[in-house]
Amino acid sequence: MSARLTGRDAFLALLADEGIEHLFGNPGTTELAIMEALGKRADMRFVLGLQESIVVAMADGYARASGRLAACNVHVAPGLGNAMGSLYNAKFCGSPIILTAGQQELGHGLMEPMLYGPLVEMARPLVKWAVEVTRVQDLPRILRRAAKIATTPPTGPVFISLPGDILDGEAELDLGRSTRVEPAVRPADEIVDRLARRLLAASKPVIVVGGEVSRHEAWPECAALAELLGAPVYQQTIADAAHFPSAHRAFMGTLPRQQPKVREILAAHDLMVSIGGDSLRMSVYNPLDALPPGLPIVQVSEADWDIGKNFPAELALNANVKATLEALLPRLRALADPARATAARQNLDHLQKDNWSARRERIYAEAGRASGAQPIDPRYLMGRIAAALPENAVVVEEALTATGALLEVLPYRDPHAFIGLASGGIGFAMGGAIGASLALPGRPVVAVVGDGSAMYSIQALWTAAHSNLPITYVILNNSSYRILKERMVSFRGARSFGGMDLREPAIDFTSMAAAMGVNARSVRDPAEIDTALKTAVASGGPQLLEFVVADGFR
Repeated sequence: MSARLTGRDAFLALLADEGIEHLFGNPGTTELAIMEALGKRADMRFVLGLQESIVVAMADGYARASGRLAACNVHVAPGLGNAMGSLYNAKFCGSPIILTAGQQELGHGLMEPMLYGPLVEMARPLVKWAVEVTRVQDLPRILRRAAKIATTPPTGPVFISLPGDILDGEAELDLGRSTRVEPAVRPADEIVDRLARRLLAASKPVIVVGGEVSRHEAWPECAALAELLGAPVYQQTIADAAHFPSAHRAFMGTLPRQQPKVREILAAHDLMVSIGGDSLRMSVYNPLDALPPGLPIVQVSEADWDIGKNFPAELALNANVKATLEALLPRLRALADPARATAARQNLDHLQKDNWSARRERIYAEAGRASGAQPIDPRYLMGRIAAALPENAVVVEEALTATGALLEVLPYRDPHAFIGLASGGIGFAMGGAIGASLALPGRPVVAVVGDGSAMYSIQALWTAAHSNLPITYVILNNSSYRILKERMVSFRGARSFGGMDLREPAIDFTSMAAAMGVNARSVRDPAEIDTALKTAVASGGPQLLEFVVADGFR
């Protein structure tokens, strides 16, 4: 059924029909039409971010925590420019986001007015599809296509440029209907049989799980696979989500992003089973490959680009991980003989002696020896954070040098319990925690953020306070870019630390938080850690805890 609508009203009606309940944004003059129309809607909440990088980070956090389509709007070319780092993060994670930006009226760009820029060309490298609306009549088709593209695996952000005269234009419009491509695609039965036989032919397989396992909530299927094969399970090198239940006896932890160490781990196996991720993505260059020579790979992923990208896959399945495992498990049970089942149980018993849970207990004991250290030892702090948080807490992580210590002790209790920095581009967690909190109401969110990272997007505190969200920001303040100091020493053998200290003057996080309406406390005494954390989380509102931690170089 068609109706005469303005572009602005049609835009919001289409978003609402696609399931959008929150529109993250930072408006400017070209977005006034949208803001006018929003005032007439009760079914969509506008969430104001004070800088465009925070706007996109909020949408990214929402999409990652909910698994749903998110929407955000930024202001013309400078606003899109501000958002590019966060858009890079969203692309890296495959977050389904419709990003829009207001644009100068069609034809006015020829005059090169202030704030004008080639928005589609700017966005295109970081999105699945980028387009400018040139007719009001095309708005329904474009919005419907954008939502379909963003949510179709491999998911990811899309971009739409909205000229002012399109938003204010009026036409007889049929808004159409939403399209979702069914994601639960699995291989044909003969391929499932081939996969099962290949897995059973391996005597020492290793499973590496990635983001698609948490995204599709395939924990039970992955756990069952590990038990049938008696195989250890590692989280991929990029710990961007809770990929596997940490308490499971097959879980060995996260693969490091160091090629020699990964190679050493994998060398003990005769088959790598990569499920739902880019398993061996590294950070810095090393002449040694992470994959041992001759180690075969079986790979299942909905991201066709990542399959066999760097290392050839003997069996490459472009499919949904949950649907594939649901089909595979019965076939494995039918083919496995009693001797294989006995060997699998024995392997799991052996793994239990040095799995993630066993190492965690040893790490707790070792870190406990630093319980009185001042400044606070980061490893000890990570242990106390893991122990003090309620079981339903969601941790959003951008801890950098403390990330490894956190992953060693933080339990994954459900697929939504952890959201980590994925791309390496810092600035995500402050805004991402807001999106996660809105996506998972009723769950406390704890953002563990380095001081340098926090300063990329500290304005997010205002939005957390404005929305009165149950977020505790844990700022690890070592007054430096410690990761750069560590790499200067380890990579270059030098101690030239210019531009790596955040001192003179010191950054006063508690004062900044208070200025934006967030209760804050600075903690220097390790004896106060547990009480500070529990009190902040129990408050049910936005809190900031600054922990003064050792920088390792003073």
